Amino acid sequence: MWSTSLAVGVTDTDGYNNNLSNSDFLRRYARRLLRQARADEPLKTLPVLRRIIATQVMPELRVTDLYAVRASIQLKHVLHMLARELEFPAWEVCKHSIDSMSAAVLDRYRLELGMFGDYEKNWFPDMPTARAWQQQNGGYLVSYGQQVVALLS
Repeated sequence: MWSTSLAVGVTDTDGYNNNLSNSDFLRRYARRLLRQARADEPLKTLPVLRRIIATQVMPELRVTDLYAVRASIQLKHVLHMLARELEFPAWEVCKHSIDSMSAAVLDRYRLELGMFGDYEKNWFPDMPTARAWQQQNGGYLVSYGQQVVALLS
């Protein structure tokens, strides 16, 4: 049977690992997203800007407006975006609570960073479908927005 838990010592090519505290991981990840948000290449910039808009950090702007002023995006905006994605009202609340939570709560960001590169990945449209598959096949489930990915080592 496959493992249903996170492997210890998972790292990516940038040196992220699961030994960082959750808040330190989020700060480091936010700095990376900030560089992407300010980049000149739309392929890097637009996904981050869409996330900022979707979490209503800057609800008064459209993506095209935010793209035009992307140099003005600050680390605090990205940190607020991540906090809202994690269902906290703001970064100030998140940073006081996130370290007491399981590291697994940040697995969607680890997946984005390629930290599960050696794992077989099966994508599902929702959690019930993924759980039904997991009961028969095992694996470790990671929520990624509306979708779920099952990781098999």
